[in-house]
Amino acid sequence: MTLAGAGFRWLLLALCAGSVAASDWPVYGGDAGGSHYSPLDQITRDNVAQLQVAWAFRSGDSETFGAAMAQTSAQSTPILLPEAAGASLVYCTPFNRVIALDPGSGVQRWDFDPGIDRGGDRPFRCRGVSYAEDRETAAGEHCRQRLFLATHDRQLWAIDAVDGKPCSGFGDNGRVALYGSSGQAPGEISNSSAPVIANGVVVTGSTVIDFTRATTPRGVVQAFASHSGAPLWQFDPLAGHPDSGSANVWAPMSVDAEHGLVYLPTSAPSPDYYGAARPGDNLYANSVVALELGSGAVRWHFQHVRHDLWDYDTPAQPILFDWQRDGARVPALAQVTKQGFVFVLNRLTGTSLWEITEQPVPPSQIPGEITARTQPKPIAPPPLLDGFLMPGDAWGLTPLDRGHCRRQLAALHNLGLFTPLSETRTLMYPGSLGGPNWGGGALLPGRGVLLVNVNNVAFTGRLVPVADDPGGRELPTAGKRFRVPMAGTPYAIEIESLQSFLGLPCNPPPWGKLLAVDLYGGRILWETALGSVHEMGPVRAPLHIEWGTPNLGGGIATAGGLFFIGATMDRQIRAFDSANGATLWRHTLPVDATATPMTYSYRGRQYLVINAGGHAMFNRGSGDYLYAFGLPQ
Repeated sequence: MTLAGAGFRWLLLALCAGSVAASDWPVYGGDAGGSHYSPLDQITRDNVAQLQVAWAFRSGDSETFGAAMAQTSAQSTPILLPEAAGASLVYCTPFNRVIALDPGSGVQRWDFDPGIDRGGDRPFRCRGVSYAEDRETAAGEHCRQRLFLATHDRQLWAIDAVDGKPCSGFGDNGRVALYGSSGQAPGEISNSSAPVIANGVVVTGSTVIDFTRATTPRGVVQAFASHSGAPLWQFDPLAGHPDSGSANVWAPMSVDAEHGLVYLPTSAPSPDYYGAARPGDNLYANSVVALELGSGAVRWHFQHVRHDLWDYDTPAQPILFDWQRDGARVPALAQVTKQGFVFVLNRLTGTSLWEITEQPVPPSQIPGEITARTQPKPIAPPPLLDGFLMPGDAWGLTPLDRGHCRRQLAALHNLGLFTPLSETRTLMYPGSLGGPNWGGGALLPGRGVLLVNVNNVAFTGRLVPVADDPGGRELPTAGKRFRVPMAGTPYAIEIESLQSFLGLPCNPPPWGKLLAVDLYGGRILWETALGSVHEMGPVRAPLHIEWGTPNLGGGIATAGGLFFIGATMDRQIRAFDSANGATLWRHTLPVDATATPMTYSYRGRQYLVINAGGHAMFNRGSGDYLYAFGLPQ
């Protein structure tokens, strides 16, 4: 770069940043440990009801991509760049466009379009981008401040954080093909969560279609030098299992840079619901795996589901925190699971900080299927939902629909949590939606209180012999049945929500809820319904009915005593009192906000920002909105 070019660059930085500070939310989860917590306290319990729209931005995706928007899930959480990188608010759209905005006005500064290959069956989604300062690039030079993006078509991009241009010295003119070393082209495998960067290493996982056939793409985690893009190491969670695949890391990862560890939340092996061809526990699937950041070597692992037959992926970012008990402080990790457990582990050794019991598992009725004899269950905290559902627990608005639910429950194969699927319709409670999902939780620092949203909807599943299966494929949609052939196995999988003829769930509400969990004391402090069902029926009701809804996306906590969350099927973003779960504020958005919000301070004003674009699974409409809220000026 010429001196004149360098001078222009610093002028651009000055114009972008101004002379005032921008603070908070530099990475996807608020910090590298995924706490989803902000120390900002301008917005408090006392004034949150005064929040108003500060600005709104539309990315233009709806106009550009048209009908393809029905295949999108808007899940991106923006990050706020430091002043050295231009102090822009940056996020990605489902089609992997990266957009930088003025944090105070929402005016676009630049955008980067990688021009992804839109082939394959995966829905389009992008949870975020990651930022790092590259110390190997001279100060003031292009790409000293970098953003990293993992795309739908399996490219890892490095772009300049100030102007959005690719970093020419990274890989092939700014990008590295993630499928180059594994032989997997785009299609059944993609990327959704943001990469993580620490100590000069960038690590990325993948998203795999894991239920359509027995042997799917491997869930290989890859690491590259953040300066050059040179490959450093790979980790295959299912090494030694040739007749399977997946066990990929689709949820966000966490990093402990001080101890040089990256934490992987791994998913289920393929195919999700039939495991006769993959005997044993299937390590390192359904686990938290701690790898050495520099080498990729396994430091420890903790498997929370052995020989998974229920699609109980590790769904959320591990939360790193300091465990405090009897005056001792232990580096810890909290992991929520789809089955509704919270495991609290020593993050340096993987040892559970609460006693683990072994829950017996019923045997499978499927020939050749050998279930694990037991599954781990912590003695505390208690489960986030009760997976026990019997005919007498059936719910309904009237005796007629309640009776319909009772008869369905009586006919199900149901031996409680971890009942293996069979050719008889089997209860799945919770189902593969969870319990918790990718939104994860928010941790109140120093108190060990985890705020987490969960689904509470029962499903049923059935293994359909191939001879009885017409060969069609119905993709998952909330509230409907779907059937998918598991090619290479004797069965197709059929899953359906358990509901009455009125279309309402058969288990009692709330069907989505928010809980506060005391990790130190091992107890639930409070819980409350999350979401109103007034828009879920064929006709919108005039009033909110707070019975909870299925939810996707997470929430954030702040020092102002608040917990902010969208996630629900009612187009709302809400603020809850983190002390007791009381609803203090809500705002109706154009479409559902199935993304995790974030907050930051810019020029003395605290903003709350959320991505509102809907979710393909909910089938309730899509959009391309980004909303910012603030107190009146």
